[in-house]
Amino acid sequence: MSLFGALNTAVSGLSAQSAAFGNISDNVANSQTTGYKAVDTSFVDYLTTSTATENEPGSVSALPDYTNNVQGTISQSSDPLAMAISGQGFFAVSEAAGVSVTNQPNFSAQTYYTQAGDFQLNDSAYLVNGAGQYLQGWTVNSQTGVANQSQLAPIQITQTQFNPVPTANINLSANLPATPAANTPVSSQVNVYDTLGNAHTLTLNWTQNSANDWTVEVDSPDSLTNPVGTAEVQFGAASPNGTNAGTIGAFGALSGNITATGFTTDTPASLTLTTDFGNGPQNINLNMGDFGEANGVTQFAGTDYTLRSISQDGVAPGAFTGISITNAGDVVANYNNGQTQTVAQVPIVTFAAPDALQRQNGQAFTATTNSGDPITQSEGTNGAGSLVIGSVESSNVDIATEFSNLIVAQQAYGANAKVVTTADQMLQTTINMLQ
Repeated sequence: MSLFGALNTAVSGLSAQSAAFGNISDNVANSQTTGYKAVDTSFVDYLTTSTATENEPGSVSALPDYTNNVQGTISQSSDPLAMAISGQGFFAVSEAAGVSVTNQPNFSAQTYYTQAGDFQLNDSAYLVNGAGQYLQGWTVNSQTGVANQSQLAPIQITQTQFNPVPTANINLSANLPATPAANTPVSSQVNVYDTLGNAHTLTLNWTQNSANDWTVEVDSPDSLTNPVGTAEVQFGAASPNGTNAGTIGAFGALSGNITATGFTTDTPASLTLTTDFGNGPQNINLNMGDFGEANGVTQFAGTDYTLRSISQDGVAPGAFTGISITNAGDVVANYNNGQTQTVAQVPIVTFAAPDALQRQNGQAFTATTNSGDPITQSEGTNGAGSLVIGSVESSNVDIATEFSNLIVAQQAYGANAKVVTTADQMLQTTINMLQ
């Protein structure tokens, strides 16, 4: 009987509008939740009988309509470690599942995906977002700087100390005066580092022997072999190789703990200094450009010594001061000795059907059969979005739209309720006919 069918249909309408109202309530409540994705409502009609001559009332069902691929507004954050994805993709995150005996978190085997990028460094040096999820990334080999893209792991900063690097090379660029003024000292100093990271002063004293011929004496008060030694440096025509005027043509007499490379045109003019700062012999190359080239130490016209640059590649030890993240997703540890080290890289995960992801707590999702397998790649690669550092993605909820939907749902619910009461009155009338 259509009267009972109408009653059942109206009841299904009440249920469907209640579900829609629930989605609207969820959206409005999370309108300020970072990375939240709104849930719209789709209504589906189910038939009982429908032919050319007969149509019986059916029912309606409310299905969620996910908007996981609809981006919210990206806005600047006061947190320099916050990240947003401009375009498609999600951050891979882990959730803690208890702690170990060393008070470090144990992680669930399940990988979650989110666009809530309000990450900060917690007290265990992990990057964690506001929902308590741990950011996953690719670890970077400290020696090669290459990311291991075969495995994701929670990003933790474990390199709290930058190990010292002993000096292996000194690069000198200077011009020795062809006619030095009387009583002019010609010298350069540079700090070098031993294997323990201690700094030691190395002094290069230059003395002109004759035109186009100089001797450099290398001194270091801290070295057990001080002076380190001397080397004769011959320029241009004064050298047996007759190179261009003003350029290094050969090394002459050597003394002490200094050795030299042989002459070959356009090859490095380098002296090897062997020092000992108490930790065993340490070889340091004094690089002065190339033989026959004016790209390092030269001897051109002038009366004054001109030091263009002097540098070395040793590094003092450093303590961890914090991290920064680049637009390429590199997680960089910073140290108080001015050095940096890339420790991880943040990838972006995409899905063939992101709206088919399974919603989880904390604005997170898990992969499903319908969503397709996760594709993990560097930012900006193969359709993956780009990273925006120091920013967050807001909820994609449009409050104006939700209020409009709220009014429609309210009116539709009231209309269905009216159908129920009317059907009830009609049934009552039918029953009264039998009295």
